[in-house]
Parts: sequence; structure tokens; C-alpha cells
Amino acid sequence: MEDKLILNGHEFTSRFILGSGKYSLDLIRAAVENAGAQIITLALRRAAGGDVANILDYIPEGVTLLPNTSGARNADEAVRIARLARETGCGDFIKIEAIRDSKYLLPDNYETLKATEILAKEGFVVMPYMYPDLNFARDLQNAGAACIMPLGSPIGSNKGLCTKDFIQIIIDEVDLPVIVDAGIGRPSQACEAMEMGAAAVMANTAIATAGDVPAMASAFKKAIEAGRESYLAGFGNVVEKGARASSPLTGFLHD
Repeated sequence: MEDKLILNGHEFTSRFILGSGKYSLDLIRAAVENAGAQIITLALRRAAGGDVANILDYIPEGVTLLPNTSGARNADEAVRIARLARETGCGDFIKIEAIRDSKYLLPDNYETLKATEILAKEGFVVMPYMYPDLNFARDLQNAGAACIMPLGSPIGSNKGLCTKDFIQIIIDEVDLPVIVDAGIGRPSQACEAMEMGAAAVMANTAIATAGDVPAMASAFKKAIEAGRESYLAGFGNVVEKGARASSPLTGFLHD
């Protein structure tokens, strides 16, 4: 049976999502062609006209647009951006970002929940970016979120899974897809997130700032697929003390 990522009934075969904050034609082409991305984020201000390059000109047909509420500081601003994105033809998917902290760019969970409640009732496929906390994740599920998107580490830091233990708790306890978002800096870190049971990984800076963008996009695809396959296969038991011979021939010979 084909293993699919399902978000509010929408099916995807790829488990890599491109965050396009540092977007360029090369980045988006690599994400689609080399990493197989089927979902790409966009900030509404990046879809503006005038002298600003329009990201919609870069995203190929068939890719699901995931507008985010980048720049919103509270629920009211996030809701307004989401509604505007829908009116401009970007669809029903929305990534909620409500960030008041300008230094560390950590999400405001309280404002994120308020926005999620409103937009889920309006039929949006709400994908909320959040600081990993089990109780808050449960609140998001009850509010109608399509998934949970905890940060691995601060946005753009490439530090990896600094919040690994808290993400694992959410994966174990919440019955929604968990998509690790922000801070993933290497394919090995994406693989580790998938081995934990994450449903998908979102990355941007790690690929956008790589020396060879297409090669790094390809590496992320392979790492995510390997992590998912190993998670589904089931890991062998860990021997806490001593060792266990894998074959009788590796033990000691006795007279």
C-alpha cells in the first residue's frame, strides 16, 4: 500500500515541504525536481505585484500552495492574512505563524490557538507553527488543526532537533500528523525526525544556503524517505548493557 501524507483528506506522496522564505527559481526548481516537494509555502507579500518578484511565477502547476501568515503578531492579523490569501486564489491551506518575538522568532502559542479556532471553522486546512508543548498540541487538535508543526530549533538556525524530546512526546500522544518545522539544517537531522515518527519535514535555509542547491535537495529527499522507511520497518531492540552476538560464529570457541 502506498504510504501517503494525509492532511484533512488531501493526499500527498512526498513528505518534504519547502519553506520558501529564501526563495529563488533555483531553490523552487530543486525542491520540486530533486526533492519531490508537493507543498510549498509562500508569504502573501511575496505574491505582490509591482517591482517585487512574484513567487507564484516560480511555482509549477500541480504543487499545493501553503500561504503562511508571516509578519502576523497576533491572531487578528493572522486571520486577516489567511482570508486575503484565500480571496486571491491561494486555496484553503494556511500555515499559521503568530510571532511577537523579533529576536528569536518564537511563535506565540496563545495567539496561534485563537487563529486556528477561527480559521478551522471557516473551512481552512490549518497548519499551525508552534513551540512544542503537549498540552498546547492537544488544544490545537481540539481546535481543528490539520497537523501540528513544532519547531526543531529557531527559524533559520540550522541547529537541528534541539527540541527533540518534546517533539517525541507530541508524536507519541497526539493523533495528528506532526511536521517538524524550522531549524533542520542537515539531511541527517531530517532523517532523525522521520525515524522518530514525524509525518513530514519542512526545510528552507538548509537547502537555500547550500553550496549545491539541487544536490542538497536530493539529499533531503533521500534522507526523509530513509527515515520514514526505517520507522515503518520497526527498529531492533537496544542492548543497554554488554553485547549480544549476532551469530554463534562471533562468540568464543569452547573446548
